[in-house]
Amino acid sequence: MKEGLVLTGEDSQMANLMLSVMWAFAEFERSLIKERQREGIALAKTRGVYKGHRRSLSPDQVSELVASALAGIPKIQLAREYGLSRDAVYQYLRRSNTSTL
Repeated sequence: MKEGLVLTGEDSQMANLMLSVMWAFAEFERSLIKERQREGIALAKTRGVYKGHRRSLSPDQVSELVASALAGIPKIQLAREYGLSRDAVYQYLRRSNTSTL
């Protein structure tokens, strides 16, 4: 609106140029944001602040989860019992090398 561009579906050279320029600036800004984010995470890791996500289950709970899954209990039921998402249940099972489940 501010630039006075009218995108009606017709191929206008000026509209194409302006969209290309705006796209290039947006891509440049996004790459700067990602670079700053990576630098911030690296600094936080060196300070010991950034340690990642804490595991929801203790090792004992994980072994119970795996045993229950091997016993044939549905994964959605296990997810409800342990307060996890179904994807998290599958991640725990993958980490414990039970890929046959």
